Parts: sequence; C-alpha cells; structure tokens
Amino acid sequence: MTDDAWLARLEEEHSHLTLDRFDRADAWALGRAIAERGLAESAPIAVDIRTGSGIFFHASLPGATADNDSWVDKKSATALRFETSTALLEARVAAGGRDPREPGWLDSAIYAVAGGSVPVRVRGVGVVAVATVSGLPSSEDHTLVADALRALADAQRS
Repeated sequence: MTDDAWLARLEEEHSHLTLDRFDRADAWALGRAIAERGLAESAPIAVDIRTGSGIFFHASLPGATADNDSWVDKKSATALRFETSTALLEARVAAGGRDPREPGWLDSAIYAVAGGSVPVRVRGVGVVAVATVSGLPSSEDHTLVADALRALADAQRS
C-alpha cells in the first residue's frame, strides 16, 4: 500500500470507526479478540485497553517482553493525548516531513509516534479509551487493533 493510500485509510478510520457503547465487558471482549488473534498467529505481542485513569485489559503473549509493555505505555499516552491513532499521527508526521523527536515537541520518555494504539470512540461521546498492541511492525500492530474494533462495532450494530 502506498503512503498516500495508507494515510487515506487511516483518515477514514479516524472519521468513521466508532462504537455505540463501551464498558468493561466490551473492553474485555475487545482485548480477548486481539489476544486470541495474536495467539492464532503466534504474534509476540502485548495487548492493552486503558483509559486515562486505569487499565481495563492487559495481556503479554508468548514472546512479548517488558520492552513491549514500555511501548504500550508510550503509544497509549500518545493516542490519549492526541485522540488519534498513533499510526495516523505517524503517517501525518511523515507526510509533513516533521520529526517527532525534534526538541520541544514530544518527550520520548513518555510518548511514542509508532502505530498500534487506536482511540476507542463512542458515538455522541468521543474518545473513552485506547486499545494498543506492541510487538509487530507499526502497521501490523495498528491493523490488529483496528480490525478488532471494526468487528466489535459491527457486532454492536447487528
């Protein structure tokens, strides 16, 4: 997929990937769906669902390390701060030629501009949580989360 097509796909998700509701049971279902896919694909990932005030779901699959948990923390902080997926932020930064590590922008000890964290948006409410994966290449981390969110949204509407 070209950079422009990827950016367009991410912008579309940002505008339209919303849920009808989201509670702890939904967080469990979302996290479990991502973890089960990760297990089926032997993906060495950490999976996390959180709000600004707490963690609703966390799993470290075989092969994941403490480094993945650190990336989860940083990606989650970024998605919560900007209320956008870290993959979209990464693509926008790349398209604009800006370096996210430039002084004064984002503290790399707290934030990471790498795909894998996606805001959980509820229709009529806004961002209520973020779902994050770390352990695969940036676009694959993002796709795991986005696919699971899309499936949850579809299940809520049927």
